Amino acid sequence: MTARATPLNARHRASKARMVEFAGWSLPQQYSSVRDEHRAVREGTGVFDVSHMGRLLVSGPGTPEFLQRMLTNDVGRLGSRRCQYTLLCSASGGIIDDLIVGRGEEAADPWWVVVNAANRERDLAWLRDHAPAGVEVRDRTEETALLAVQGPAAASLLRSQGLDLEELRSFAWREAELAGIPITVSRTGYTGEDGFELTVGSAQAVCLWDMLCEHGAVPCGLAARDVCRLEAALRLYGSDMDDATDPFEVGLGWVVKLEKGEFEGSDALRERRGGGSRRKMIGVLGSRRVIPRHGQLLSRNGAAVGFVTSGTFSFSLDRGVGLALVEADAAESPDPLIVTQRGGGDAVTVDPTGLPFYRRQPRQTPV
Repeated sequence: MTARATPLNARHRASKARMVEFAGWSLPQQYSSVRDEHRAVREGTGVFDVSHMGRLLVSGPGTPEFLQRMLTNDVGRLGSRRCQYTLLCSASGGIIDDLIVGRGEEAADPWWVVVNAANRERDLAWLRDHAPAGVEVRDRTEETALLAVQGPAAASLLRSQGLDLEELRSFAWREAELAGIPITVSRTGYTGEDGFELTVGSAQAVCLWDMLCEHGAVPCGLAARDVCRLEAALRLYGSDMDDATDPFEVGLGWVVKLEKGEFEGSDALRERRGGGSRRKMIGVLGSRRVIPRHGQLLSRNGAAVGFVTSGTFSFSLDRGVGLALVEADAAESPDPLIVTQRGGGDAVTVDPTGLPFYRRQPRQTPV
């Protein structure tokens, strides 16, 4: 099956990006070096093509009530043009997907949902199967492109092109124009930096991309995005969580609002929270030589205690880092863990400072 192409595919290829297939899409893995692209995001402005992410529109009478019944977070707390991070769970409490949901000007306006690319079709079918009469769930992924502009200088770049960010707080969104191009902008991202995600019509995506690059944004690929998100300990569906894990064991209990009333999976999640988690997600630290990798087993004193869910070399910490799912008791001990590497094992330690590994500095420039 041929990989899908985003509206920016030709631009990536013209820029000699290294292309890979990811979740059924042809996407840039990197343009220059991963280190340089990471530095752009941490010190300046990076721009990512994240058009592979699923973009759904939910509308019709009863939409707020429907989403409240389907999602773990409390959408009833969302004000005008606000969005939130939340989960879609099964009746057994397993995580079907993690996503962002956004409310319009009024609660009765259409709501938007951004889901993981690999789960788009499953999420779409799940929501449609559960939607009451009158509620429509429409897939807008092919109609639009999504660009993520991330980094400490991102706000300044966008302001220089006429985008008013004065009242755009974190996890807020609105419709706007950028250099004459109609967009939807949200102050969200997946890098641990202040950043913005711009939804634009597919036909105008190249113009928007070129404008951002001409004014200082550095094109970045999937590899740099993964390093940034892992440094910020942002979970990746399919690696750090899936439908065999529940929100509490992967450290996402804060988006499960059991007090809001019944929702899909609430009975199972209430029982799981009451019984305590058998497993816990932790951060592990390697060295410049020891880099934890997805799937590697972890042991202590010869007994298996868990496994690495995500790992990489952190340019910010100058060492290997990883997320791991381990037995709850093992998470509390300061004793080294042994990560099974090819040909043997190497010691890693539980990060004593806790997650995330990287914390950005507060914004220095008011917006």
